[in-house]
Amino acid sequence: MPRTQRYKKIEKKIASDVQNGFVSFFKVIRNFFVKIFKVFDNKLTIMIVPHSQSKVLNIQTNIFALVLGMVLIIGIVFSFFYFNKTALASNIEINTLMNQNRETLASLDELRDENTNLLQAAKRFQTSLSKSLSLLGIDKNSSIAHGSISNSDLSSLFSTKSSVNGALTEFSDIHSLTSYLENAVQPIEQIGKMLENQNSLFHEIPNIWPVTSPNVHISSMFGPTVHPLTGQWYIHKGVDFSTWRQGDPIMATANGQVVSCGYDMTFGNHIIIRHKHGIYTRFAHMSTLRVKKGEFVNQGQIIGNIGNTGITTGPHLHYEVHIGSDVVDPIKYINIRLPK
Repeated sequence: MPRTQRYKKIEKKIASDVQNGFVSFFKVIRNFFVKIFKVFDNKLTIMIVPHSQSKVLNIQTNIFALVLGMVLIIGIVFSFFYFNKTALASNIEINTLMNQNRETLASLDELRDENTNLLQAAKRFQTSLSKSLSLLGIDKNSSIAHGSISNSDLSSLFSTKSSVNGALTEFSDIHSLTSYLENAVQPIEQIGKMLENQNSLFHEIPNIWPVTSPNVHISSMFGPTVHPLTGQWYIHKGVDFSTWRQGDPIMATANGQVVSCGYDMTFGNHIIIRHKHGIYTRFAHMSTLRVKKGEFVNQGQIIGNIGNTGITTGPHLHYEVHIGSDVVDPIKYINIRLPK
């Protein structure tokens, strides 16, 4: 029992010491704030003395109010500079965005111009493709799928209506054009296959220009014309190619065999080539002959040079095309002009 009582006394003493410690701590804190309050509560008198004889203005306050006012003023000044700096940065960013927007609008205008040029080229492409398909007997409606453009037509590309979802008309046009071109691949491949299959036929028919000089031009067409020497009307049975000079090379216009090669009073130095399908070509007024009778020539092969032999008024090539016993207009067969 005595030991138990001793423990209780120790507990009471510890509890009393802790309590006294907390009380002392709070007293110290209270005394500190009381002193601070007394310091801030000290009265101040601010006197405003005018230079004139006016009444002196007395303003009574305390240190707390004065410090609080200074803090508020400093906060207001700091906020002013901070927001002013933020507003300046925002204005700079806005100006930058406006410049970028103007550049974007300018680029968009260029894009629209290019889009207009693209659509015009697409319209010409559609016309040429349709004409080619018709000439070759290919049904364009079955060859080009009914996709974004109905009836295989580009007419929808030239509509001024905007798309329902508000997208730019140009984007819709480009999408439609892309679909059309993708669907046009099949008929173009068919044309390529036909040309590949008929490649030999193109070499057998006189379909290229016999002269490729940069100065070449047609000086006299096929048909009725006035003879430059007699002044009388007559039927000109060929086409005259002139370069205003002698010596420019002359090419065979199709594969064939030379059946005549020589000179006479009318045609001067001349060559006649026999081709397949009953076609003959004549080259006249040549200065030199580079092939012999019986020789086989290929399309594009040099067979002679422009001259001034026979009955002529100047250096030129007189070129004729015969089918059987008929003389035909060579222009109807000349559709390919080789690079100069």
